[in-house]
Amino acid sequence: MIKLYTALLLSILPVIGLAQNGKVTGIIKSGTERIGFASIGLEGTSLGATATANGSFEIGQVPAGNYKLLVSVLGYKKFRQSISVKPGLDTNLQVQLEKDDARLNEVVVTGTMRETYLTESPVPVEIYTPAYFRKNPTPALFEALEIVNGVQPQINCNVCGTGDIHINGMEGAYTMVLIDGMPIMSALSTVYGLSGIPNSLVERIEVVKGPASTLYGSEAVAGLINVITKSPVKAPVATADVFYTSHKELNADVGISKRLGAASTILSTNYFRNQDRRDVNNDNFTDIPLQHRVSVFNKWSLARTGGKTADLALRYYYEDRFGGELQWSQAFRGGDSIYGESVYTRRYEMLGAYQLPISERVMLSYSYNDHLQNSVYGNTIYKGHQRVLFGQLVWDKQLTSAFNLLAGTAYRYTYYDDNTPATGTQDKTDPDYTSLPGAFLQGEYKIAPTTTLLTGLRYDYNSDHGSIFTPRFNLKWSPDKDNTLRLSLGNGYRVVNLFTEDHAALTGARTIVIRNELKPEQSYNASLNYQRYINLSAGYLELEGSAFYTYFTNKIVADFLTDNDLIIYDNLSGYAISKGLALDAELVFTLPLKLNTGITWMDVYQVNKLGEGRKERVPQLNAPAFSATFAASYNFINAGLTLDYTGSIKGPMHLPVQENDFRPDRSPWFTLQNIQLTKALANGLEFYGGVKNIFNFMPRHPLMRPFDPFDKHVEVDNPNNYTFDTEYNYAPLQGRRTFIGVRYTLPKTIK
Repeated sequence: MIKLYTALLLSILPVIGLAQNGKVTGIIKSGTERIGFASIGLEGTSLGATATANGSFEIGQVPAGNYKLLVSVLGYKKFRQSISVKPGLDTNLQVQLEKDDARLNEVVVTGTMRETYLTESPVPVEIYTPAYFRKNPTPALFEALEIVNGVQPQINCNVCGTGDIHINGMEGAYTMVLIDGMPIMSALSTVYGLSGIPNSLVERIEVVKGPASTLYGSEAVAGLINVITKSPVKAPVATADVFYTSHKELNADVGISKRLGAASTILSTNYFRNQDRRDVNNDNFTDIPLQHRVSVFNKWSLARTGGKTADLALRYYYEDRFGGELQWSQAFRGGDSIYGESVYTRRYEMLGAYQLPISERVMLSYSYNDHLQNSVYGNTIYKGHQRVLFGQLVWDKQLTSAFNLLAGTAYRYTYYDDNTPATGTQDKTDPDYTSLPGAFLQGEYKIAPTTTLLTGLRYDYNSDHGSIFTPRFNLKWSPDKDNTLRLSLGNGYRVVNLFTEDHAALTGARTIVIRNELKPEQSYNASLNYQRYINLSAGYLELEGSAFYTYFTNKIVADFLTDNDLIIYDNLSGYAISKGLALDAELVFTLPLKLNTGITWMDVYQVNKLGEGRKERVPQLNAPAFSATFAASYNFINAGLTLDYTGSIKGPMHLPVQENDFRPDRSPWFTLQNIQLTKALANGLEFYGGVKNIFNFMPRHPLMRPFDPFDKHVEVDNPNNYTFDTEYNYAPLQGRRTFIGVRYTLPKTIK
């Protein structure tokens, strides 16, 4: 009997304990619009939560009592309200957030390498969050950037699908891609690695258009894209996002986060599979490459005394990619009977940051990546291996209330080896080693409450090119909170990896010849940026306009034609120009409608000096004079539905054509448009679906002579001497497709 009473007592005690607790639930809104992913906490306690995508939240097991509820989310003023929690009862709230007049008070780091509010940054920085990219879900960052004004993901091969990212018309090699400020996407890794950055690990993306070499060194010539990864401290407990398309593409993102004592960690995995050999244009080649890839990302954050930070992240990426004739199989890999381009990519990454335990703010950042590529292009075999080690020490000191000094030193070491004559012979390998130490200094001076001046200088010593100096000058003037004018003058440089960028052409027993002492490629940029914020009775309008001009010189080119036994490298005798205007607008209404649009006009060309005062103007390939992007969202509040309509418009662009090519040397006007409908349910669950490329646009004649990919019969019925060509591209070769997906978020309870 005693045992029975004891058992009953033990079963009743938890119920009694629970009865002393209550629950706080509610919905976060601004007007009639629900605001997702807000942080909610009870002041003075470890209790809290993160709102779901549709704005609902729940904090369970709250002891009875009086509390101060705190709500914060980017773009809105912080909300505070006193609440009373009764035992065993639910406290249901309707939280109304007020838009912040300084609604762009997001913290950015890319423009100045130090945390500052976006509105205070002397350097114009654009911020894009996962919520923006979810308007048109994509499996990777590369495709997602299609709806960013002035940024163009460019496919460079219609068979293997290799691509790069253009900013303001400049080729992808001049765009620097960072992850958490670390330059781990460079040289060989940019060929296919950009497709391996899943959206699931992104907290936000910061874009700077124009040279940024003063702070970030080589490659930041046209601009840079900084991928800020999710914080383990803030990330939801669990997330899942899976979608499937009518072209049999499967993309799955799964993430979990957990706190372990003083440390917090997040584990995120992306899986993408496309094994459908589509051939809509009936040329016997796959329209898009088959892909099978996996990315695993693990990040740790350690809470240290004094508010110091320590982060460490690891990522593994693997991809098996194929494009080619429909009847190709592994048995034909590297042969000359059935054409295929097969690429295996394996990549390891490590990056981290450690704030030194001293009174000054001194940050040590570091990264390492190991990239291995095993590929065949028809019967050409290319195997490349690259390792990049990077370290940086930055001292950030507020010397006076009006003056901040940033000083740093950095070192990058690159190892590169492949199976071509560029790095040895059949009997002996001779890898390429590049050492790049540097130091930089930046001063930010608040001349007046309305005016900020930023100046900087960087010195690098490249083991191949020698000393390089890059200065910068930025001026910001804000006469009031609604108007901001920014002037930027800067210098960018790029040290070319001679071998990784032309690896497909490095075949045969050719000898590398450097005709002169190569100079680093240089760019000189001037831009004027104006932002205007207008309060409307039914919302707000934000306008932004930019005028940019970039002079580019010392381009390094490879000559494969002068001598069949040589590859001759030299600086181009001439220069290039990129100039234009960009306009962006965001219109938000108190009713649940939001509009974004951007337009860019540009003229990008190269001038070759032919001697005797003669010059030749050559237009930049794949650089449309006009381009535009747009995104419109409308929430049907009562039905819990969101409608997103996104797209891009491209004007004619010059294309790579062969001599006497029957294909036009300029593309037509075209548009890629998408529509999506999302249904938000309770408990963080969402279903979505839609149509991509609504108008089913696809380029014509993407391949030249696909029936003779090995050029075995170029002398048969071929009066124009055409050869097999894969570079004629100006838009994705993927037509209309439908998609359906499910998304789940389990908010984190703050402890």
